[in-house]
Amino acid sequence: MSKIFLCDGHNLAFRAFYGIKELNRSDGFPTNMIHGWVRSFWRLEDDFSPDEIWVFFDRGGCPQRESILPQYKANRGSPPEGFSEQLEYVKQLTGAMGYGWAEKEGLEADDLIATKTKELRGEGTEVTIVSSDKDLAQLVSPGVRQLLPPPTANPRMGWCMLDEEGVNEKFGVSPASILDYLAIIGDQSDNIPGLSGVGPKTAVKWIQQFGDMENLIANAGRLTPKRFCSVVYERREDLRRNLELIRLISDAEYSETVPGPVAMNKLEEIFTAMEMSKSWEEAQKRYS
Repeated sequence: MSKIFLCDGHNLAFRAFYGIKELNRSDGFPTNMIHGWVRSFWRLEDDFSPDEIWVFFDRGGCPQRESILPQYKANRGSPPEGFSEQLEYVKQLTGAMGYGWAEKEGLEADDLIATKTKELRGEGTEVTIVSSDKDLAQLVSPGVRQLLPPPTANPRMGWCMLDEEGVNEKFGVSPASILDYLAIIGDQSDNIPGLSGVGPKTAVKWIQQFGDMENLIANAGRLTPKRFCSVVYERREDLRRNLELIRLISDAEYSETVPGPVAMNKLEEIFTAMEMSKSWEEAQKRYS
């Protein structure tokens, strides 16, 4: 059974950016994210030995979700200084290191990952989604796991692999209920408002009691605490809207660059340009 890793490019790029600080080329060009990216993926290879690695990037927002909720992800603002400049080199490195990759205007990396997961599921492959994003837990199923990267604040904790049982232990609900769970509590990182005053414990209790969103709305008058009975009923369309925002697109059409051999000439070009001599030495040892 082949092991295929599907990686959330922007999620991992931001982690690399904040994981190493104040690292620059001699002319001042930032290289912290590039260093962190290479180290993270080499560690991924060493720790898990995947047969293929794919990386998917966001590009240009998501008009479909923004039409449903105009303030969707409006809280994120512009990328930090130095991020976008390095991202172009990260994409070049992705191909040069032999990984498959894709991006498409108007689609999020999560949707590309969902589409690729659907394509690969049941084909004698073990799919591992690499990202810390909670909404990707809805894809976990037999043969599909989610690998959470080491926390930036505490990298010694290491990787955390979630199968169906692991998702249940982490969130209190199964992967099939992650959509309802996030629709109730909201997703602050995407600027999706949940029900005010309803936290994870209450959301888990309701899902365990009523099963899914429509049954929850139908039984709004039976909810405890009682103060939420009218809230759930009055905001039922907001809850349904949240489901549409959080539900991943699994039939996206996009072009992709398939995994291939490591391009040593390109790696040398990038590492030399970035003054990353130790990384080039390591690459020669790894790929010789």
